[in-house]
Amino acid sequence: MAPWLQLLWPLWLLASAVPAAAQLRAADAQAWGPPAPELLGPARFALKMYNRGRAPGARAVLGAVRGRVRRAGQGTLYSLEAPWRSRAATNPTVCQLPVSRKTLLCSFEVLDELGKHMLLRRDCGPVDTRRTEDRNETLKSTLPALNRDSLPQDFSVKMASIFKKFVRTYNRTYESKEEAQWRLSVFASNMVRAQKIQSLDRGTAQYGITKFSDLTEEEFRTIYLNPLLRSEPGKKMQLAKPVEDPAPPQWDWRSKGAVTNVKDQGMCGSCWAFSVTGNVEGQWFLKRGTLLSLSEQELLDCDKLDKACLGGLPSNAYSAIKNLGGLETEEDYTYQGHMQACNFSAQKAKVYINDSVELSQNEQKLAAWLAKRGPISVAINAFGMQFYRRGIAHPLRPLCSPWLIDHAVLLVGYGNRSATPFWAIKNSWGADWGEEGYYYLYRGSGVCGVNTMASSAVVD
Repeated sequence: MAPWLQLLWPLWLLASAVPAAAQLRAADAQAWGPPAPELLGPARFALKMYNRGRAPGARAVLGAVRGRVRRAGQGTLYSLEAPWRSRAATNPTVCQLPVSRKTLLCSFEVLDELGKHMLLRRDCGPVDTRRTEDRNETLKSTLPALNRDSLPQDFSVKMASIFKKFVRTYNRTYESKEEAQWRLSVFASNMVRAQKIQSLDRGTAQYGITKFSDLTEEEFRTIYLNPLLRSEPGKKMQLAKPVEDPAPPQWDWRSKGAVTNVKDQGMCGSCWAFSVTGNVEGQWFLKRGTLLSLSEQELLDCDKLDKACLGGLPSNAYSAIKNLGGLETEEDYTYQGHMQACNFSAQKAKVYINDSVELSQNEQKLAAWLAKRGPISVAINAFGMQFYRRGIAHPLRPLCSPWLIDHAVLLVGYGNRSATPFWAIKNSWGADWGEEGYYYLYRGSGVCGVNTMASSAVVD
């Protein structure tokens, strides 16, 4: 067992950690201060969206605000919280709300890309915000469900040391001491979550510290996953003709030159675009003998059926490629990680597709199709992937429902490790995640819905 797992094992035996979002609500009795200047813009936008369509007497006022900021490239994600109630105020931007039992605690996720705000999430509920003595959000104060008397005396010191190493490894910087303390508490809670996922996995996967370990589950889903995969029907495609030949015992398109290097979608829910370009790259290679790295940014900017960083569907993306007249290369139309004006040039398009097809949900037939026809775009339930490090993941079905898919990826091969069958999956979170950017998932029982949304472009 890894040293950090040995440290955390007593926590798993003692109790479940409070989810990070609940931890924040548990600390709501802390004093609230005036909004930090940087938070005012997104907070006002969130309030405006909240009040839209409400009667004047039911509108809320902006008072105390606190929040966390996460930046990547030209995008900024604001996680905001504000207690408010419906009341008049002469200056809503500075009016301080009295705290009471009737106060609503509202939390928001606001994405700012190039000065444009998007409301990603809103959640309001009653909360008891009676003031108590101020306290720092240290590790011990944010794990209230644990029996602290049973913890090692130096637990906080050891956890702080592990967190410090994480910060160095992934080059993390935080806005303030308070933000760093909050991230430490999230990190500690996530280590307990990773241990629970580890104990329940039936495969050979190892879970632990990853570059996402300082994010709450909600933040991770909001930034990196794609809820449209399970909520939108998408374009109906023709069913592909099955491959008659049986599937070979193993296959890997990486060794045959049909797969480009692992890419990184950044703080953008654009997995759908990476899944599709990976498939088209493979199809073009098989038909034309040339492997080109194709542009995901073209799809973010020019695919009007999908929602760029807020998610999309492979079926829509195929239609967009066909209607646009092809895909430019990554070099000609580089990835920015946020939506911008469509700059597609038909003269620069290097690749085209003729159609797209839906594939069988039978995994043996999927394997046979992959070995004969190339890498496959699929969608999966990303349960546990926030903490995945290596090995073959095999989550319990109730934990990884095939009906709750939220991440698009690329099947590039399959095989067996010590008699455990797997799918080799190219992800789009960079080569510093998983096994050099790859995820290995148990093959043969529809784990995490890997067989429910398989598709491919058609290149004649």
